[in-house]
Amino acid sequence: MNLQGSPITASGAWNELVSLSKSDVSKHIRELFAYDSNRPANFTFTGAGLQVDISRQRINQEVLTALLSLATDRGLVEARQAMFSGEPINSTENRSVLHTALRRPKSDDLVVNGKNVVEDVHLVLESMAKLANQIRSAKWLGATGKPIKHVVNIGIGGSDLGPVMAYEALKPYSDRSISFHFVSNVDGADLFEVLQQVSLEQTLFIVASKTFTTQETMLNANSARDALFRALNKTGSEITAKHFVAVSTNESKVIEFGINPDNMFGFWDWVGGRYSMDSAIGLSTMIAIGPDNFYEMLSGFHEMDLHFLNTPLEKNIPVLLGLVGLWNRSLLGINSVAVLPYDNYLKRFPAYLQQLTMESNGKSVTRDGKPVEVQTGAMYWGEPGTNGQHSFYQLLHQGTATTAIDILYPAKSHANLSGHHDVLVSNALSQASVFAFGRTAEELTKLGVAAELVAHKVMPGDRPTTVITFDLLTPKVLGSLVALYEHIVFVQGIMWGINSFDQWGVELGKEVANSISPFLTNTEDVSKFDSATQSAIIDYRKKR
Repeated sequence: MNLQGSPITASGAWNELVSLSKSDVSKHIRELFAYDSNRPANFTFTGAGLQVDISRQRINQEVLTALLSLATDRGLVEARQAMFSGEPINSTENRSVLHTALRRPKSDDLVVNGKNVVEDVHLVLESMAKLANQIRSAKWLGATGKPIKHVVNIGIGGSDLGPVMAYEALKPYSDRSISFHFVSNVDGADLFEVLQQVSLEQTLFIVASKTFTTQETMLNANSARDALFRALNKTGSEITAKHFVAVSTNESKVIEFGINPDNMFGFWDWVGGRYSMDSAIGLSTMIAIGPDNFYEMLSGFHEMDLHFLNTPLEKNIPVLLGLVGLWNRSLLGINSVAVLPYDNYLKRFPAYLQQLTMESNGKSVTRDGKPVEVQTGAMYWGEPGTNGQHSFYQLLHQGTATTAIDILYPAKSHANLSGHHDVLVSNALSQASVFAFGRTAEELTKLGVAAELVAHKVMPGDRPTTVITFDLLTPKVLGSLVALYEHIVFVQGIMWGINSFDQWGVELGKEVANSISPFLTNTEDVSKFDSATQSAIIDYRKKR
């Protein structure tokens, strides 16, 4: 399928949306509720274990109808089918985009380039399960004959953010007899601090790098191996193979490092790093929660995939949230989204979404290389409630810039502490209310607030807010949540006409860093660099 075409602004539905964005519908959320008191029922949708309420968004049925018409104009349904069927929709790299194949049941068939990719996926999953069970049952022994009690995942970007987030989210399901650690930063302090917490003779390192050449990951892996050799006072592949496994596709580099190729877990070029937490990149997750729970997580992903693929657009949660996000970003000019999970187990979820959304849709040219004509790619950030309430909510409520809000909370908690969860949920609901409705000067005056303080206590409200709820944060629900945001990204990318599946913007910084690195430790002339970099290099040489 050819996903290139006319710009979004050429659509009649777009012109209608521009007109609506300047009309009464965008005045205040209070007025929308005054006009339609049944908004919660009309704008709440369910699917794949989630309930999503968009009634506090600055939309009405007229806006939603126009957004759905725009989706039809932009070929969203056809693009969705192209992705699921394995067509090479990553146009700049000529690759399929098949993260959805990572969670399809073993009984499914999906043939791409003559291969059943689902069969390949399950072969890797079975190998992962075998290793996970060996570690969890204390049958995998280190070089000194002791079982593994510490697992350290070494990766960066999608090879780190997904595993960290999943481990924290699913801690109630993890094997507490094994400690899990995650190293990503090339700053030696990251690895150094982890090494202080583990017994190296009982540690398994998972080195996650598709090419096994990623600078940060391999520097950390080499340093970890050196530390192991020092601790055991032995060197060689026999030692390495007992304490290192690889998530990679570069077998020769893996063998050169000293890892047994039987303990190399592969993935494919049709899986981008930020879409890979349910692939072999999730090996640490599987070890932590066990294969059965990992498969449950995959079933949650797949359930949301089916909802996205088969549900009519007007009831389709990823489609609706993607379109509302486009309305906020491209038509109302709101350039950031605060993700506020009222579940401490989801504390790393906002950081995970930063990469998923911003690396995917932080683009300023269309698929055919032309400048985009509208604003794309909102900034995603956040912290768990209630911590954020005592930090940055002041700006959200009374700052001069408007931020869109996603609030997430479970109906039930894994933490059996009396009263805590009711207080947590009451805070989530109160914040959703204040973000949307605020408090007026008139209301404050009626409450008896001193006249000189009224202006200081006014809460403007009108912050577009989505509330996502679920029963309990289980492996299945986590899979559904992650897949939801993956598909929101896809919807917005198609609407904007950009490629959500490449990331050329991260390449130049790496290239320049590699050119600078030798000059920090030699005395060669630095005139090839800009004057600011020259000065910084010379200064660093003096101080190092």
